[in-house]
Amino acid sequence: MTDGRISILIADDQELVRSGYKAILSTYPDFEIAGVASDGEEAVELAQQLRPDVVLMDIRMPRRNGIDATRDITRNPLLAQTHVLVLTTFDVDEYVYDALRAGASGFLLKDADPDEIADAIRIIDRGDALIQPSVMKRLVEDFAAAGSQPARSKTQHAEALSQLTDREAEILRLVARGMTNEQIADELFISPATVKTHVARIMAKTDAHDRAQLVVFAYESGLVTP
Repeated sequence: MTDGRISILIADDQELVRSGYKAILSTYPDFEIAGVASDGEEAVELAQQLRPDVVLMDIRMPRRNGIDATRDITRNPLLAQTHVLVLTTFDVDEYVYDALRAGASGFLLKDADPDEIADAIRIIDRGDALIQPSVMKRLVEDFAAAGSQPARSKTQHAEALSQLTDREAEILRLVARGMTNEQIADELFISPATVKTHVARIMAKTDAHDRAQLVVFAYESGLVTP
């Protein structure tokens, strides 16, 4: 964040999309456009140079796709404060789950209205995940169809699960359903602050850097099943 504003890097291979997002987001006083990238390779290079707060990342780009670029950014220790918000069309994009595993903090529909875009950026910037309940069905389907090797072994998953209390496991299941802290608080009749504390502890125990990664862990560990 520069001078109190959220710095944003826009990565999309379509010039019209890049210029459109830049024009829209520049109208918000709490945003600063740090740069634009036309492909995944450039996105990684500019992220390293500019260290933006949020990267708006298209998935299908030349040279390096958005998933690989997301992985390079989220695994770079120097970019620990940079969060990736993936641009997608959920109805046709088969890479949603892969983007989560790569470290994306959430997803944004390309046809979202300006205020939805702005809200999504703010959510990602503060370290929360943007996984709408309407998207969870697609994530579950992608997980079931993926057939790829989980990032951790069954033993590692079991060890991490064994560290969770019953309450933490319950909250993790609700996080995996796409519920916010406020929604979980209402569901369990506890305060949002208490939920936030539990989520922080769950992240520490599962070595997850945000809520999106908690969703991945919940499915890969078998705590939640498709």
